[in-house]
Amino acid sequence: MAETFSPAPSPLIASDRVQGTAVYDPSGNRLGRIETLMLDKVAGTVEYAVLSFGGFLGLGSSHYPLPWNRLRYDTGLGGYVVDVTETQLATAPSFSQEGPVDWSDRQWGERLRGYYGPAPYGSRDGM
Repeated sequence: MAETFSPAPSPLIASDRVQGTAVYDPSGNRLGRIETLMLDKVAGTVEYAVLSFGGFLGLGSSHYPLPWNRLRYDTGLGGYVVDVTETQLATAPSFSQEGPVDWSDRQWGERLRGYYGPAPYGSRDGM
C-alpha cells in the first residue's frame, strides 16, 4: 500500500486572513477581533495587531494596538490569545475609529511601550 504524503501546514498566513480573526484573553474569553496589522515598512515586520473591541456592529468600537509578539495562535480556539484581560484593556492605549492615531507621533509610541513594555516600534533612530 502506497503512503500518502500530507504536507505540514504552513506557518505563513496572508494578512487579509488575519484581519477579522478573533482574539481571546488567557481564559479563552473573546476580547474582539483583529482589525488591521501595523507593519514596520523598513524592517518588514509586523509590530502591532490592532484589536477592535466594544461597540455594536462595528460602531463605537475602540481600537487597541497589541504588540504582535504578545499574541499566539491557538488552533483549538481558531484565533489568537493575548496575555491581556478585558480589565487591562480598559486602561490600555486606544483610539476610536473616528480619530485614528498618528503612528509617527513619538508620544504615542512611548505610551504604548510604557503600557506593554519595550517593543520595536519607534525604537530605531529617526522614529
